[in-house]
Amino acid sequence: MAGLRLGPLLRHVDWETGTSATVWIEADRPCEAEVRCADGAGGAARTWSVAGHHYALIPVTGLCPGGETAYRVLLDGEQVWPPPDSRFPDSTIRTPARPSADADTDAPDTATEPAATEPAAPAPAPAPAAVRVAFGSCRWAAPPADASADPMGPDALDTLAHTLAHTPGAERPDVLVLLGDQVYADETSEETRRWLAARRDVTQPPWQQVADYEEYTRLYYESWLDPEVRWLLSTVPSCMIFDDHDVIDDWNTSEAWQREMRATPWWRERILSGLMSYWVHQHLGNLSPAELAADELYAAVRAAPEGDGTDLLREFAARADADPTYARWSYRRDFGRVRLLMVDTRAARVLEEGARAMVAEPELAWLREQALEGTDSYATSGRTGPYDHLLIGTSLPWLLPHFVHDVEAWNAAVCRGKRGPRWARIAEDLRQRGDLEHWAAFPASFDALTELIAKVGGGPAAPATISVLSGDVHHAYVAEPDWSRWPQPPDSQVRQLTCSPVHNRTYASIRLGFRFGWSRAGRRLGRAFARHGRVTPNRLDWRKTGGPWFGNQLMTLTLRGRSARLRLDQARPDPSGGGARLVTALEADWPEG
Repeated sequence: MAGLRLGPLLRHVDWETGTSATVWIEADRPCEAEVRCADGAGGAARTWSVAGHHYALIPVTGLCPGGETAYRVLLDGEQVWPPPDSRFPDSTIRTPARPSADADTDAPDTATEPAATEPAAPAPAPAPAAVRVAFGSCRWAAPPADASADPMGPDALDTLAHTLAHTPGAERPDVLVLLGDQVYADETSEETRRWLAARRDVTQPPWQQVADYEEYTRLYYESWLDPEVRWLLSTVPSCMIFDDHDVIDDWNTSEAWQREMRATPWWRERILSGLMSYWVHQHLGNLSPAELAADELYAAVRAAPEGDGTDLLREFAARADADPTYARWSYRRDFGRVRLLMVDTRAARVLEEGARAMVAEPELAWLREQALEGTDSYATSGRTGPYDHLLIGTSLPWLLPHFVHDVEAWNAAVCRGKRGPRWARIAEDLRQRGDLEHWAAFPASFDALTELIAKVGGGPAAPATISVLSGDVHHAYVAEPDWSRWPQPPDSQVRQLTCSPVHNRTYASIRLGFRFGWSRAGRRLGRAFARHGRVTPNRLDWRKTGGPWFGNQLMTLTLRGRSARLRLDQARPDPSGGGARLVTALEADWPEG
């Protein structure tokens, strides 16, 4: 009998029709995987294999728009989910209501004058449905046996799962956006280190870090078999993107870093395994059924002899690592009138020192195309644009504390040779030691993203809000750009929303450093660095309007019509005894216009 090794993960739920979804699983042998829903919807798929592991991404069709239905997972006809001893509610698929044909209030009025002398009062327009987007990053997934003694504090995902499972009426996110560091390939837990030591000689590189695909699967088991998180991911759709720790700290920091890593005997297996495991566990589920149907690699893996796509996927990973334009890990998701553009800020980098870019030109062109799609036709018609809210997901923040931004811009200039070769060597060492590789460290890319946001946010088709969702920096904050020196300030309300970590340490040095980074003294010192590096001053300024907050946390954006509400919840020990609870540290409304 086939068994369920990992999953199920509810991934893509169709917001256009409200009738389909995808569910990802790993089985312990080849089999037929099936999802059966209580309302009669369902779907099935044959597993395919990578490196001896068996996976399926099951398309679920026939769902009822605006409904919620419990589902079961069966392998070769035998139920494997939910387990008979589950202490959690049934896993369910919740679908959005199909938009009414009469709900487009922006459509031109073509009705003729009524013949009646006393027209009937129009029915009140239905309130637009809310879209709830919860997001965060950086989840080290191995709590100690006694969770109350966890030095990192309560896990925010665990705490969210417990809240949703045991609190009647708790607001469930429509989507969970995980902005990187879903697994830590370079910082393994004590239990995983023991497992590695039983498998190979950990006194040799890469020591107690993961080395190959099999060891990557161990990280996903450790993370996604956590009972609370397993149930949460089975019932809340998720969008994911990698960051550096999914492969290794400082991944693709610079050309010099990449050259050093490629010279080591263990790196090639590490990077190929990292990209392969990401494609299997995270990337495929980000795609819609239509995108999956058009994906040549996915079709080839499923059609491979005996369903074994290992060689095909390995070849793909090698080409993707060699050429940042070969694969597109970025993607778009639309949730009604909310558009999410998730941007790859790791594998798509151009690292050549004279042409450094956070994203290669084809990736940037894709981002522009997706952000601007349809805006011209809407603008000429005088109607509201194709979406009311734009979310740009990028693991690395666009707007950093001022001191950090200026130091990274200084570093980029000095590494380019602005102060000569000796300073360039010093700056490269600092870049790698200090993780100086955010948007600010790629000045041309920072400017390109800023210009795109300003363009999207201007004119009659502008969305009400543009939010840049980020993580990485182990604290949370809200920053707002100051467009007063910009030639044409956008009409949209623009914010940088940073939320990290979900579950990780925040050392005292980090707390002090980021508090200083936002301070006036930090800003003055940062300007001194910029002058030394002969950095061209930014046209854009910004200010922190919330935070910094430290601890394990999640942000949630609730988007309704053209208004937005932001909430920051922190996971804290429950003083009533045992467990943890979510404590709201911030609630803020952004009114229309």
